[in-house]
Amino acid sequence: MPLRLNDVARAASIGVATVYRHFPVPEALLETVAQPALTRLAEAADRAHPEDDPWQAFADFLTAGIDAQLTDASVQPVFAASSHALPETTELVTRLHTSTGHLLDRARAARVIRADITREDVVRLMCGVVFAATVHATPDERAPLTRTYLDIVLAGLRG
Repeated sequence: MPLRLNDVARAASIGVATVYRHFPVPEALLETVAQPALTRLAEAADRAHPEDDPWQAFADFLTAGIDAQLTDASVQPVFAASSHALPETTELVTRLHTSTGHLLDRARAARVIRADITREDVVRLMCGVVFAATVHATPDERAPLTRTYLDIVLAGLRG
């Protein structure tokens, strides 16, 4: 369901003009909400780079990305979007994509991941795991199903 700024204003008991002044388009509001989680994910990717084990660094990042999407519904649409309303979001997502590429390059160089996997594949797989665990499960089933689906994906990616 699309985000409607008029509904946000009504729910927050503030004027519509106030909402539009701060968030001229719905995407700006969604991106603002997602930025803390995306920042934490970027920091997790940055921490993963110096790890000794390229496979573990990649798997840890994938796990962090899936956890971020599972715990914050704003992350997935912002991370997967092809463009962004806010320059800060563009910078953050670019940073994440760059980090993902570096993690993949290290894993490929170590021959611990399939050579044909792209950064775009990783983003789609993260979103797919979360979608499957969210849509096809009860709230109590989500965490264990997410872990199962992630294990299956990781096994398929292993070189």
